[in-house]
Amino acid sequence: MWREPLIMGTSISRMMDDLLRDFDEVGFDIAPAFGRTDVYEKDKSLVFETELPGMRKDEIDIQVEDGQLVISGEMKRSQEVKEENYFRIGRRYGEFRRAFPLPVDVVDQSGIRARFEDGILKVSVPLKQSIKEKERPLDIKVE
Repeated sequence: MWREPLIMGTSISRMMDDLLRDFDEVGFDIAPAFGRTDVYEKDKSLVFETELPGMRKDEIDIQVEDGQLVISGEMKRSQEVKEENYFRIGRRYGEFRRAFPLPVDVVDQSGIRARFEDGILKVSVPLKQSIKEKERPLDIKVE
């Protein structure tokens, strides 16, 4: 019997979510290592607010590549304490890269601005027109 392939994908996705949730309960942090990000529209701009605690602005790289906003960098660990002296290493270190698709037809790339303050990177992408205004519901008549 043929079944919709997405049903299997949905089941696997649900199982993975359950598995990962269990790891979190026993003390393993499996969330993204860097860059938890909020994305919202404000004052005719698309705003990306990314947490990058402990970083300096010269360690962060921001680019637009293939219609995506790419935020990358490297968190370096100080070597003041030897690894064998740790009881638990809870902070993340190493390279990171986050990519966010940009709505190409409404973005004005020439005006993209970034500000880094108190561990929060705020990238503002000006819009030619509001995404919310552009997303009007489409009414489909039932015949």
